[in-house]
Amino acid sequence: MFDELREVVKEFLKRLCSSRLFALAVIFTIMYAGLISKLFNLQIIQGNDYQESYMQRTEKTVTTPGTRGNIYDRNGKLLAYNELSYSVTLQDLGDYPKPADRNAMIYRLVSILERRGEKVEGKLEIAMDENGQMYFTTSSNAAKKRFLLNFYGISAEKLDDASGRYRSDITAREAFELKKSSGRDGYNLNEMKDENGNPLELSDQTALDMINIIYTMKLTEFQKYETTTVATNVSQETMTEINENAADLKGVSVEESYIRVYNDSLYFAPIIGYTGKVQEDQVDSLNEQWREEENQKGNSKTNEDEKYDLNDVVGRIGIEKSMELDLQGEKGYTKMYVDNMGRPREIIEQQDARAGNDVYLTIDRDLQIATYKLMEQQLAGIITKFLVNEDVDPASVKDGSKKPIPVKNAYYQLINNNVLSLEAMSAPDASAVEKQIYSTYTSSRDRILTDIKNELLSSHASAMNDLPEDMKSYMNYIYSFLASEDTGIVKRDKIDTGSQEYLAWKEGTISLRDYIYSGIAGSWVDTTKLDSSSKYSNADDIYNQLVDYIISSLEDDGSFTKRMFRYLINDNVITGSQLCLALFDQGVLEPDPAAQAALAGGDSVYTFNFIKKKISNLELTPAQLALDPCTAGCVVTDVRTGEVLALVSYPSYDNNKMSGSVDANYFAKLQNDMSNPLYNNATQAIKAPGSTFKPITAVAALEEGVISLSDTIECTGVYELANPPISCWIAPGRHGVEDIVAGIQNSCNVVFAELGHRLSLTEDGTYSPEKGLAAIRKYASMFGLDHTSGIELPETEPHLTTEDPERSAMGQGTNSYSNVQLSRYIAAVANRGTVFELSLLDKLTDSDGNLIEDYTPKVSSQIDAKTSTWDAVQSGIRRVITDGSAKKTFADCPVEVAGKTGTAQEDRSRANHAFFVSFAPYSNPEIAVTVNIPYGYAGTNAAALGKQVYEYYYGYTSFEQIMGSGASSVSGESSGD
Repeated sequence: MFDELREVVKEFLKRLCSSRLFALAVIFTIMYAGLISKLFNLQIIQGNDYQESYMQRTEKTVTTPGTRGNIYDRNGKLLAYNELSYSVTLQDLGDYPKPADRNAMIYRLVSILERRGEKVEGKLEIAMDENGQMYFTTSSNAAKKRFLLNFYGISAEKLDDASGRYRSDITAREAFELKKSSGRDGYNLNEMKDENGNPLELSDQTALDMINIIYTMKLTEFQKYETTTVATNVSQETMTEINENAADLKGVSVEESYIRVYNDSLYFAPIIGYTGKVQEDQVDSLNEQWREEENQKGNSKTNEDEKYDLNDVVGRIGIEKSMELDLQGEKGYTKMYVDNMGRPREIIEQQDARAGNDVYLTIDRDLQIATYKLMEQQLAGIITKFLVNEDVDPASVKDGSKKPIPVKNAYYQLINNNVLSLEAMSAPDASAVEKQIYSTYTSSRDRILTDIKNELLSSHASAMNDLPEDMKSYMNYIYSFLASEDTGIVKRDKIDTGSQEYLAWKEGTISLRDYIYSGIAGSWVDTTKLDSSSKYSNADDIYNQLVDYIISSLEDDGSFTKRMFRYLINDNVITGSQLCLALFDQGVLEPDPAAQAALAGGDSVYTFNFIKKKISNLELTPAQLALDPCTAGCVVTDVRTGEVLALVSYPSYDNNKMSGSVDANYFAKLQNDMSNPLYNNATQAIKAPGSTFKPITAVAALEEGVISLSDTIECTGVYELANPPISCWIAPGRHGVEDIVAGIQNSCNVVFAELGHRLSLTEDGTYSPEKGLAAIRKYASMFGLDHTSGIELPETEPHLTTEDPERSAMGQGTNSYSNVQLSRYIAAVANRGTVFELSLLDKLTDSDGNLIEDYTPKVSSQIDAKTSTWDAVQSGIRRVITDGSAKKTFADCPVEVAGKTGTAQEDRSRANHAFFVSFAPYSNPEIAVTVNIPYGYAGTNAAALGKQVYEYYYGYTSFEQIMGSGASSVSGESSGD
């Protein structure tokens, strides 16, 4: 039995071994055994080692920003702080590898944000105005170039290369269309389809928002795990909708963040500035500054150590920028293991972020606000004083202290400075008055453009001087338009300035038509800019195409539209009463049925009184109208310490709309505002100081021994030794015999011209202008006027005079200084020789209030002048107030003020500049007040503002009184300076 079984098995094995399947079975068995052995080794024996090795290769550190420090005034009143908010962020986790899927997700996100009224943020420097016009938001040509390099993704040498692919003259609309397209530089937005597969029509705003997000993500795509902030400070409703659609918005999150908030923003924006996303070219310099500061503290840092990256929010201007390293908090971090999709798996190490330090300013909040309001009231008072209901050319009045302001200029400024919106007038829901204005404008525009075309095409076109005023203005505009950088048709650099045609154009004896024809022949008209059907077109064909191009361009040219309004208002085609009624319709003024009914009557006298009253009540501000004067600056300094107590610039802006992510439309509005609110009139506006400089000349003359306290000079009304002769302001009168104190009191031009002349005489009596100029520059430098004031803000460099010692001694020549620089100088006069490096910083504390640094302004230099010199100069300055040009202004002032007014004329077609430098109390100086009012008519107007500041500072006027007041009363008298 066993033998039989053995035979069966043997036979089976024999057949099995001879079978091909057996060989395969053996092979597969060996393979599976090897595989199982390998898997056992990988997962069981060496599993931990391999897992650890894998996780080490995907270790990631995620940083969290530290809270920015607060900013306070000198009394601890909060000026800048952080408020908890929520931001929408987007992280590329690889869920959308195809551009079409990515675009669909971003479209869903943008649709939610737009529906909820949120603003998409990013680093794309292109925005769209309310009229649908695209524009670059870069602040300078250099900034635009940096943006275009990133936009194209190229190095600098490739910009404007021979291929023409990377143009620097690309328009914002062209750049937008490029990224919207399906080309190699585009994002394929024009290929998007809806849920049914039909082409998706994107609005320009939606497409722009999508491009902004994609562009910003691509800037940091090398940082796979970093998030891109898409929107900040979003509403609860937005958060809810995004979370509800999370499945279709992979990579989108709502995270806690902070927004920077500014109290009293209008008054402090020029000082504090604002924050924003760090620019790419700032990162390296900020990190370098941080490393230097840390190394100075003994905290060793190498080039590999970095504090800043492209996602950081930093100070862009003002104290926010100058104190950036102190205000910026310390980042926290979390070290973690992430998978290959960037998802966190295990936290290794964690450190909390730390808040930045708090900065206390030397500024007094209430003094700053009160001064700003007083400044606005004074400007309104000047405007209402000189506003007239007449058609008069201000240039025809030679006296710069008496230039009238025709009321039609005020009406025109409602359009010219965008107080009224033409777009609103063209809207379907516009009021009857708005529609009437717009209809009049459009019909007039068509007529004007027809007249322009006829004039340009006429074979007997009139010479410029023979044209009516309005047509001549239009022709000048056309030429400027053709020669502008954006248009580039007229190449100014190729014009033969010695040609008869050019000289005739300068003299106005040739028509624009004939001049352009000469440009076509002379090849300084670039015909490639025209859409010519044939490159062999003759001059007539080219010119006719150019005229068509001009007319087409002018139809939608906003600047030309405003120029047309200038003459429509001048000719009463559009009336002041219509424009004032539109102020009510557009919400600029609160409804007033009685006034609206009266305006509807069209009475010009009533309309004049109406707008004058609105200016006086500050319902229409000097900043809105942007008439002369509409700007001013004032600095209040502690003469004992060099601390700045108030630094005020009018007009200003709301830095809350500029912080974090700039409101592009608001920024564009500020840039187009003719009152220039982004310009700091206390630190950046430099002008000839006029008579406010005379005390420096007096110190120089006394210290150099060219005059003694007992010497006298006779003022005859004209100083004959200068070429041309210098008239005293009192001419044809005369001051007679004066000593130096009387010369300061009377601000006598003859006295100071003579002192400038004496400073120019060598020991042997030879006249040397260089010697006089050297002496004037020497003493101006001693008072700190050879360098910026020291404050922690951007400041225009001062300019010491380089010509004409006699006029320079009077504050003319090429002397040019800012308000804050004059403040340091007069403070040194008040304290008898201590020249400070002025400062806005009081102290620095940590977030718990512990003192880190107590700032003290540095002493720049000490002027070693005789006591008798200081006595004489201070006495003369005091007598300006008690017996000189400012006597009437300060007659009822309870504060013992010493001051010097100054008036300077820069443009004979406009009013004089007004200045005032001063200190008080005279017997024991504490503070200095300096005022500059560009085109402010007379120094006494600046002095009147200074007086009001003193009365508030010393408690004779309350904060509430100032805040509730309207325009100041202005005497209109010419100051004797």
